[in-house]
Amino acid sequence: MENLSPIALGFLGSLIAGLMTAIGALPALFGKAPSRGVRDMLLGFAAGVMLSASFFSLIIPALEAAGIRFGEGVIPALIVVVGILAGMALVALLNETLPHEHFSTGREGPQGASLRKIWLFIIAITIHNFPEGLAVGVGFGAHGLTGGMPLAIGIGLQNLPEGLAVAVALVGEGYSRSRAWSIAALTGLVEPIGGAIGAALIAFSEPFLPWGLAFAAGAMLYVISHEIIPETHRSGHQNKATFGLSIGLVLMLFLDVWLG
Repeated sequence: MENLSPIALGFLGSLIAGLMTAIGALPALFGKAPSRGVRDMLLGFAAGVMLSASFFSLIIPALEAAGIRFGEGVIPALIVVVGILAGMALVALLNETLPHEHFSTGREGPQGASLRKIWLFIIAITIHNFPEGLAVGVGFGAHGLTGGMPLAIGIGLQNLPEGLAVAVALVGEGYSRSRAWSIAALTGLVEPIGGAIGAALIAFSEPFLPWGLAFAAGAMLYVISHEIIPETHRSGHQNKATFGLSIGLVLMLFLDVWLG
């Protein structure tokens, strides 16, 4: 793997992470789905992994990269702040302009009456998974295996409960178990697209490094705040969700220090 280009590493790393969505959805295909409380705890775990990855694998390296290029002072901090806000703004824009549907709150964005409901679900998950693939690709593009591996493992781990949540929600909407699993597996395949784009941007433009790292962090932070945490607190399982978030955060921190 060390002989592969950063773009190939970004694609393969985010592909493996995306495939974990299919593995996470397997209980909905073969066995009894866990309770809502357990699902909220697992989604909290996913939020913790993403939150930790945003800061320790993306924001801090972005500050370091900007500091190397521009020295100490306000410029590195300003670059990272603008990059984070730009990432959040892009996902917010996609969230508002693309027709999609959430499992609990219903349809958002323009009314896509001509779109079948199954595609509304796919669009929603695509919006959420693309920033994860982008973050993995940026990690590989910036620092090769050392920078990308912790992110790939962390995002892969958080994709397990995400895949389960998608499949269980679709089964609850009346889809067959096999179809629900297939859709959940398909949603993870958008991640290697983001991975290849993120790695290519960083590999071909070194000055873009701090911007790309901060942008990927901002995109993930928006998903955490706008989607995952509200979903885990919707049914009264805040304690379980917070416990899951805590475990996910420290586990990702451990992996980042150990592998990075």
